[in-house]
Amino acid sequence: MKKLFKVALVAVGMIFAGNFANAQTKIGHINFNQLIDLMPEAKTVQTQMQAYQKTFMDQLTTMNNEYTTKGQEFQKTQDKMTDAVRSAKGAELQDMQKRMNDFQTNAQQQVTAKSNELGKPLIDKATAAVNAVAKEKGYAYVLDSSQITLLVSPDADDLLPAVKLKLGLK
Repeated sequence: MKKLFKVALVAVGMIFAGNFANAQTKIGHINFNQLIDLMPEAKTVQTQMQAYQKTFMDQLTTMNNEYTTKGQEFQKTQDKMTDAVRSAKGAELQDMQKRMNDFQTNAQQQVTAKSNELGKPLIDKATAAVNAVAKEKGYAYVLDSSQITLLVSPDADDLLPAVKLKLGLK
């Protein structure tokens, strides 16, 4: 009888531990990029980024036009130039090309930094809402379905509708 009682106690303990483990591994998913796109602030950030990028594009276009003009002039007149002048003009064109490449690299870095700066409050707000909904609904893990491919994901575990409601989005 004591042996049966011990076996029953162990079985009940294992069932309880199994249910407890299942309760703590509740997993949900959300398409974080879609959530960000739905936020009204995203349009403002996008507009600001386009204006910021345009300043660099305009400067790069001006530089490219100057380079093209000088390159065409060099092509037309190189036969009449002395070797020293031809060499100097060629070096000047190479220098212009290098400056354009450096400018483009620098511009890309600045645009990325500005994008991170403008997007951080938006990402922080969305992350806070996801965290709040996950906590309210008891989710231990929330996966970003825009970053990974979910092969199986029940509709009940998609947190996008609940987070949209939390943020007041349609």
